[in-house]
Amino acid sequence: MNINKNKKIELFYSMIRMRMIEEKIAEKYSEQEMRCPIHLSIGQEAIASGICMNLQKKDQVLSAHRSHFHYLAKGGNLKKMISEIYGKETGCAGGKGGSMHLIDIQAGLIAAVPIVGSTIPIGVGLAWANKLDNLKKIVVIFFGEGSTEEGVFYESISFAALHNLPVLFVCENNFYSVYSSLNKRQPKKRKLFKVAESLGVKGIGLDGNNVEEIYLKAKKIIKSVEQTNHPFFIELSTYRFLEHCGPNNDDDLKYRPTSEILFWKKKCPVEKYKKKLLRDKILNHKKLEERSEE
Repeated sequence: MNINKNKKIELFYSMIRMRMIEEKIAEKYSEQEMRCPIHLSIGQEAIASGICMNLQKKDQVLSAHRSHFHYLAKGGNLKKMISEIYGKETGCAGGKGGSMHLIDIQAGLIAAVPIVGSTIPIGVGLAWANKLDNLKKIVVIFFGEGSTEEGVFYESISFAALHNLPVLFVCENNFYSVYSSLNKRQPKKRKLFKVAESLGVKGIGLDGNNVEEIYLKAKKIIKSVEQTNHPFFIELSTYRFLEHCGPNNDDDLKYRPTSEILFWKKKCPVEKYKKKLLRDKILNHKKLEERSEE
């Protein structure tokens, strides 16, 4: 299955748009006008773009504390998101929730909830309600690998498998839960998608920085979920470039080796895809400059 030129350009500009928005949020945060915590996803753009590009407006998405990209990729209103972060009543949650409580029902972004693992059972419950009401919708639940250490993860996976619910579980595995490395929390050879398979849900592991692979695999998986009503689990390896909470680099905290951070920055999904599209003459530098100025 190939991706046409226009779709490739759309995928790239989806990623670069999200990157630029979060970079601006990081730049403005020090002005102390955004009076809420922010959890930035810079470095993880390919996942939201590749998955959500395959969804219809009627499909529903849930996210956790690091939710800007999922909100934007699903078509959430940018002005309302920024207003929410600034605590304005024109925000998507009336200015009462802040960065970790984004919502845009019309776009299909049902909720972002910061309690670790909480949106997993909420999403499964939503899919159960949709099935009872005979509504043909897919529910996509985005969560980090830390959520898979919560008991509710196992209960929800089992319930989705038992009742054949049209749920796509998307685990963004960036290897850290706050300051705690995955290697200090889980056995080294453990594969999260294999855990899901042991509970009756088919799964796959993917490179979370390869937007074309994500888009193509998700396209087939989402079609399968639509046709069979069977849940599916995708584990995507990726990396956040900035600190867990806030707009800064956290090299100085020393819980992540500098060499590791540099390794993942070389795998930056935005830069890698830009170079590929330039090399394939799908984009040129003039177009990039014009688009950046818009």
